[in-house]
Amino acid sequence: MKIIQIRVRDDTIRYIYDDALLSLAQHGVAEIRRASHVEPTTDGKWIADLSPINGPKLGPFQRRDEALQAEIAWIYQHQIPIPKELLQE
Repeated sequence: MKIIQIRVRDDTIRYIYDDALLSLAQHGVAEIRRASHVEPTTDGKWIADLSPINGPKLGPFQRRDEALQAEIAWIYQHQIPIPKELLQE
């Protein structure tokens, strides 16, 4: 079973994108924002860079899926932080 966290703040629904939640976009204006970048390092490992939401760089990880899991765990643990560009608006 897949668990998806959804946060509602000030009439805004925030969640990690998942195709299973596309129907939420029908209830208002949808904006998709990048929360992080999962990228390879020069030595073939993986880093999850959460700087778009004022987070840390996680890793390095041996496998990309490990970096993705750490990324999602951090985002959920920190209650789906607001991307930097939205804080500046």
